[in-house]
Amino acid sequence: MRKTILLLVTAMLAFSCATAPSIPQIIFDTDQGNDVDDVLALDVLNKYVDEGKVDLLAILLNKEGRGPVSFVDLMQTFYGHPEVPIGKISDGRFDPNDKSVNYAQYVADLKDESGAPLFARSVEDPDALEESYLLYRKVLAGAKDKSVTIVSVGFFTNLKRLYDSPGDAISPLSGRELVSKKVKELVVVAGVFSNPELHEYNVYVDIPSAKTILEEWPTPVVVSPWELGINVQYPGANIDTDLSWAGRHPLAEAYKCYLPMPYDRPMWDDTAVVFAAGETDWFTVSPYGSIEVTDEGSTLFHEDPSGTRRYLSVTPEQAAALRDYLVAKIAAKPACYSE
Repeated sequence: MRKTILLLVTAMLAFSCATAPSIPQIIFDTDQGNDVDDVLALDVLNKYVDEGKVDLLAILLNKEGRGPVSFVDLMQTFYGHPEVPIGKISDGRFDPNDKSVNYAQYVADLKDESGAPLFARSVEDPDALEESYLLYRKVLAGAKDKSVTIVSVGFFTNLKRLYDSPGDAISPLSGRELVSKKVKELVVVAGVFSNPELHEYNVYVDIPSAKTILEEWPTPVVVSPWELGINVQYPGANIDTDLSWAGRHPLAEAYKCYLPMPYDRPMWDDTAVVFAAGETDWFTVSPYGSIEVTDEGSTLFHEDPSGTRRYLSVTPEQAAALRDYLVAKIAAKPACYSE
């Protein structure tokens, strides 16, 4: 009898292990420093890691400079996940002389009363980090087939460099072959589908790369467009009240730097993170189709049952519920945070 029970328990354990769903394996591609919704998205992504809902494989920068790298590093250190590898970009498409506010550099430069950096960090030399497209190759080469979800919330430059990369010492496969073999889905913040005259920023900064990725990328693609984020806005008045538990919080410092307070900000990038983490009930998903990117930067969706592209939208009820959900999640203290 005891032997029979033992065999049954062993069989049940084997069955449960074999059928247990795996959590999303996510690579996060971001332009930290350009818009503060990237910080909100990184907060939510780290909370999902805390909850065991996602496995964060890497964070890749598609905005140049030491500031964005240092900012991501201090954020990951603050949230208790400094082990996540970070990739940098050199000679990207974003103008390094752009005069708009770079909150990433601002927060990275903050000092405490002794003159030391206000926020601890873990990367000794940001300049020594790997190029993002090479880190893409390394992470994908070591991943299981069809297991990785890429969440791209900035420009398409890194994705294009990955896509065009040849076989090398990391993997004999080309970038396109690696993507086809290892990537399950690409979730991007991009485009405007309600008005072809509007040119969304992530597309417009690098139109040739956006055109290649949105039209040719060999895996399914889900787009969270400009219209969605506009309808789901973070209330800036919550910054001081919801994050006061930290004293000085890098998210709060970035938010206050970006625009004159108080202001509400669309949560474009957060929506992509939520969907990629498997929280799909907050959204309405379009039928399948294809996406065309014009030379001017417009994005046109063509419905086609044989297509592999879809885009997200929200009803007023979904928008309100998603906003409340994100506000509550951003207010929560990270599980790995320690004073």
